[in-house]
Amino acid sequence: MEQLAGAGQPVDFSLIALFARASLTVQIVMVILILASFWAWAIIIQKFIAFNAARREADRFDRAFWSGQPLDDLYDRIGETPSGPAERIFSSGMAEWRRSHRDDGNLIAGVTARIDRAMNVTINRENDRLTRGLPFLATVGSTAPFIGLFGTVWGIKTAFEEIAISQNTSLAVVAPGIAEALVATALGLLAAIPAVIFYNKLSSDADRITGGYETFADEFSTILSRQLDDE
Repeated sequence: MEQLAGAGQPVDFSLIALFARASLTVQIVMVILILASFWAWAIIIQKFIAFNAARREADRFDRAFWSGQPLDDLYDRIGETPSGPAERIFSSGMAEWRRSHRDDGNLIAGVTARIDRAMNVTINRENDRLTRGLPFLATVGSTAPFIGLFGTVWGIKTAFEEIAISQNTSLAVVAPGIAEALVATALGLLAAIPAVIFYNKLSSDADRITGGYETFADEFSTILSRQLDDE
């Protein structure tokens, strides 16, 4: 888009031209917001991929776990290198179950509590992996509008300074500086809105996935408790 300003000279209002004409402070603000937006989208995409993989792995493991095969056979098949969060939670519980058996076959006292603690530690570790990066989305969502507003205020201040120097208050003189300043606010909103929306979505998804792990741990602990009662 082009408009005439001053003595009939065309003024370029493209984003690149607005960025190039902006003051150094406003340019720094714009660069910060653009980088924050790219980083936020990288986290969002990575989390969607990771969450979908975690759901698929949990579904596969649930089918194997409830297939009726002995738990010892399932644990032996998984081995010492479980491939996903659900398998790691199961393996941590089974490993503690086996370590709690004495050489004579009897169980060490307090085995149920130790199994629960072992699985809870693994669940907390998996939850940390799921939510890693989400605080950055929250930070972008809460601060980007204000960073953009700072750039806008600074840009408008610079525009008024140019008006005072040129002694010309026509809209053609003011418009380019105001447009440059408003781009900073637009970039702030462009970074903040997706960050807030996807932070809430991904946080809710992470809670549901972690809740599924906790439910499985409770069911697994109940199964082992029944075996203890039978022995």
